Amino acid sequence: MSHQRVVIVGASDKPHRYSHRALLLLRKHGHEVVPVHPKLTEIEGVPVIADLNLINGPVDTITMYVGSAISAGLQDKLIRLKPRRVIFNPGAENAVLAEALQKAGIVSEEACTLVLLNTGQF
Repeated sequence: MSHQRVVIVGASDKPHRYSHRALLLLRKHGHEVVPVHPKLTEIEGVPVIADLNLINGPVDTITMYVGSAISAGLQDKLIRLKPRRVIFNPGAENAVLAEALQKAGIVSEEACTLVLLNTGQF
């Protein structure tokens, strides 16, 4: 799959944050990004969605940049979106959520989106 629709949970408008770097690199690689953050409205000219429940249409990948305390409450919303895969970036690992996703038929992996993109493994 060359160009994907990628949801970024925990998107940031702060350039030093990895989720911000991922947004830029995903766009550079030609992917459609859907940043999700409850308080931001726009990042780098891209509209930000406040809640996963507001996303319509197919999602190829969800890349997680929030800790388990936040992601634990997102299980039903993630499963409803039925992404092809969910990437738990370093610091965002959640074994309980990963197991629930697997039971729902959604592949998950603990990996770094930036590394995957930079090494051609995304």
